Amino acid sequence: MADLLAQGEQPEHRWRRSLPEGAEVVLGRASQGWSVPWDPQISRRHAVLRFESGKLLVEVLPEAKNPIFFRGRQARRFWLQVGERFVIGQTTFTLLEPPQTVFHDAGAPLHQHVFSTGQLWETRFGYPDRRIEVLSRLPEVISRATDNEELCIALVSMLLAGIPRASSAAVIAREATPEIGAAPSGGPRTGQALRILYWDMRSLGRGVFSPSHRLVEEALSGRQSVLHVWQPPGMVRGGKGQTAVAEESWASEPAKRHAEISTGHPASQTGEIQSLTYYTSSPGVHWAFCAPVPGQPGDDWALYVAGHWEESDPLGKEATLVHLLREDLKFAEIVAATLASLRQLRRLARRQAALRQFLSPVVVQSLVAEDWERLLAPKETEVSVLFCDLRGFARHTEQSQGNLLGLLARVNQALGVMTRQILKEGGVIGDFQGDAAMGFWGWPVVQQDRAIRVCRAALSIRRHFESAAQDPGNPLAGFRVGIGIATGPAVAGKIGTEEQVKVTVFGPVVNLASRLEGMTKILRVPILLDETTAAEIRRQVLPEVARIRRLVRVRPYGMVSAIEVSELLLPEGEDPILTNKHVEIYERALEAFIAGSWREAYQWLHQLPPEDLGADLLTVFIAQHNRTAPPGWDGVIKLDVK
Repeated sequence: MADLLAQGEQPEHRWRRSLPEGAEVVLGRASQGWSVPWDPQISRRHAVLRFESGKLLVEVLPEAKNPIFFRGRQARRFWLQVGERFVIGQTTFTLLEPPQTVFHDAGAPLHQHVFSTGQLWETRFGYPDRRIEVLSRLPEVISRATDNEELCIALVSMLLAGIPRASSAAVIAREATPEIGAAPSGGPRTGQALRILYWDMRSLGRGVFSPSHRLVEEALSGRQSVLHVWQPPGMVRGGKGQTAVAEESWASEPAKRHAEISTGHPASQTGEIQSLTYYTSSPGVHWAFCAPVPGQPGDDWALYVAGHWEESDPLGKEATLVHLLREDLKFAEIVAATLASLRQLRRLARRQAALRQFLSPVVVQSLVAEDWERLLAPKETEVSVLFCDLRGFARHTEQSQGNLLGLLARVNQALGVMTRQILKEGGVIGDFQGDAAMGFWGWPVVQQDRAIRVCRAALSIRRHFESAAQDPGNPLAGFRVGIGIATGPAVAGKIGTEEQVKVTVFGPVVNLASRLEGMTKILRVPILLDETTAAEIRRQVLPEVARIRRLVRVRPYGMVSAIEVSELLLPEGEDPILTNKHVEIYERALEAFIAGSWREAYQWLHQLPPEDLGADLLTVFIAQHNRTAPPGWDGVIKLDVK
């Protein structure tokens, strides 16, 4: 295994990724996991990388627009040894041995400081221009991350860019892990462990990255930023009255190290520390701080930054060195707060994505803006309900006894057509019943144009199935649909029992829509409307979008009241059978039929195309009664079946 380090012109234009043995990846400006978005001279797909036997094979892809330079020359295919590098545009890629990473239980620090957010916000930034520039790019850089790994890479790069004093940075998480043995209840024990999600060093040649376990735990447990100083400025290089400890000796000793420094002056006279006992958690690390990322309990992330003192850092008392690091810690807390906000947005996005499997987009959008308990509470409102059922399902079930899973896949595709059209027009999916779907409009928000929406949804569903019928190879071939639409008052919202609920609609209008859908089989038309819906469509919808034909007045089976039923038709230009003139002739026939002038009605009906199945009910009914209305005729046909 090896690491590939990418470094662009800006300090934050950087990442380090592991290359497992045998791994093959595509490097480019828009390559998943291996993207270099900061360099416009790198193509979307620029090169293929393959790590084998400790070497990296680099091959330029044909679509790459700019060359790769290796050992000062252009190259299209070459092997990279550990320690070597290649360049594309303004970005250098270096193959490195992965440094070791391990937590250490560092001893007590020389200085420990705990800071609240309020204390840090009172701190003034040093070199604010640079920090503000980095912070201004932070939301965009982080938002480009496609997963947690990309996110952590971006964060660590920003920390190193905004804290020049830092030599290393990391994102660390505390996660639940199983423990050896059994819990008293008999189940496995669980504990918590720290895991480094991503880390990087400004100079990977500095050795092992070994964060302090103690420091991270103190910050996460207290939910406050904590600073540990193991060695103040000046101690490693010596000074008047001090015993010098060379940095080389620290690099050669174990990671956890104890030393004693004497100033040679009594503390009471100088105000300095007379005898210091300190520890360091890794070679060359003099200080480190940890800023917890705000979040929910059990969702523990922290930003860890460590560094060493440089010759330019001033000697001084504890207050001086703490102030130097306090500015850096404030910057880290701003990054942590930005990260927390982004993670919250991502959680909301994931929840919305999950909710979309159960709730319609219009409901999900409303839940974001309003209190969900109030929004989902059942309330009475005016709705338009659409019932859509498959025709031919029973026959297909018989024919598919040996392949029920295949039939289920076809039915799911059919339900998908219904669902997509309902949702596309801003409807809510209220229920699935076998091979039928129910949608409704008018909740959770009032939709003044719901007649237009339900009209477009119904006609789109019809078009999809009629188009599929023309292609024998289409999975939906052989299926037809019946659609019933009704409008009226109903109760919509969260309906059910304490044990189980669903978001749906309840009321007589739902039963009526279901009845109308069933009546499409009797009247032999694809889409039926109740009188209220038909009136709204006539008022709101242009003939170029849809047409209405009054079909008949009926008394459905089991119902006392009669209803007027209308057919929703395609626009004249799309209808292969009925012209506007035909619709006008049929309605004249209907008026004569209701008035009892059946011979006149019969004459009008015979002027319609023989393919007009919607006219058959009146034609057959008149013929069965010898073209004469019975005594007491009220213009209503009684249906003997559902």
